[in-house]
Amino acid sequence: MESKYRPMWEKLALNLEAHDGLLNVLGNVYQDIYLGQKNRPEGMKYFDFVMSEVHGLRIQELLDAQQQGRKIIGSFCVFVPEELVLAVDGVMVGLCAGADVATEKAEEFLPRNTCALIKGFFGFALADVCPYLATVDLVVGENTCDGKKKAYEICRRENIIENLYIMDMPQMKSEAGLALFRSEYVKFAKELEKLTGKTITPASLQRGIQVVNNKRQALQRLAALRSADPAPISGLDALLINQVSFYDDPIRFTSAVNQVCDEIENRIQAGIGVFPKDRRRIILSGCPMAVPNWKVPMVVESSSAVIVGEESCVGERGFRSQVDESGRTLDQMLEHITQRYFQIDCAVFTPNPSRLEHIKSMTARTKADGVIHYNIQFCSPYQIESGWVEKELESVKIPVLRIDTDYSMDDVEQIRTRVEAFIERISDRELSSST
Repeated sequence: MESKYRPMWEKLALNLEAHDGLLNVLGNVYQDIYLGQKNRPEGMKYFDFVMSEVHGLRIQELLDAQQQGRKIIGSFCVFVPEELVLAVDGVMVGLCAGADVATEKAEEFLPRNTCALIKGFFGFALADVCPYLATVDLVVGENTCDGKKKAYEICRRENIIENLYIMDMPQMKSEAGLALFRSEYVKFAKELEKLTGKTITPASLQRGIQVVNNKRQALQRLAALRSADPAPISGLDALLINQVSFYDDPIRFTSAVNQVCDEIENRIQAGIGVFPKDRRRIILSGCPMAVPNWKVPMVVESSSAVIVGEESCVGERGFRSQVDESGRTLDQMLEHITQRYFQIDCAVFTPNPSRLEHIKSMTARTKADGVIHYNIQFCSPYQIESGWVEKELESVKIPVLRIDTDYSMDDVEQIRTRVEAFIERISDRELSSST
């Protein structure tokens, strides 16, 4: 890929030496973690291909789309509505960073005790190694947590990210919060129309809603199939599919997911699993995991357990509800979009009881034996909420393990020790209840 796409990367003004190093690390990690898995569904080859071309063919597709007059919108969060981007014939791509890059440079602007995700996207921007940032026409930041809102402020003041648009976010799910949310979506729609020179019409917005709903429906189908025992797909592969959903063409992605689901249904009927039957089943809850943040799932699934669901933005929190398609006017459709996104139970909201109910329902549906609550260190909303989640789940006999970590691999063995002890605890509990 390097020789084929090097001229393109040069035109994007990437730091080629640093970019080469990033791709080499990413390739080696992917080889070790993903391609070494056994008995994977054949349909995962598509997602392997996407990852092999994530800085190559996909970037070329985005540049080709720009040549056709389309605008590329980059986002960091599931609160940015792809429906509106598609309604102006735009392309939306995810920008979250799941790796440590240029940490020392990032810490010239940010405290050391800033969460790894925020330092990651700062580092990618400062090191000039992200072809997505170099390609997009507009970057949309959202004022979810305090860390992000102040980081975006620094980005704008220091001109670290050009063409940065900030979307405000309510902190409470109230009528006033809903009104703020809707007003921000109205402003965002106008910004998109200004950027593209295209008007959002009922027909174009309806198409955007249908495309994104179809993508979510495919991911919901995959999530439902993971309830089977033996598990027909690994948690690592299911996570990868969710991660790719932020990069890939939505229509092509939906088709690929449905093909994998067709294959998984056949595997379930034949009793074929990626792990033996009765392997300990885990829900992974908490902070999002952007590419290439695969550390904790890798440890879990190499420790006699299988992940059967993700209660995460890169998981069910991001796709479990649909936009009502009954709207006929722009106002009705925008109201339905607002209502759908306002249901997302991110830890930035207070109070946030629906998130706990979702974890409980996921645990029951997937027949999970326990929950691992994953926190990115210094992510205050999820770290603080994890104590309440653990207390409430343990009170209804759902075992919970809290893990606070960052992107480094330094604590892998420490995490492995804790995960293995957690799985042993679950196994002992199961043994005691059966005797």
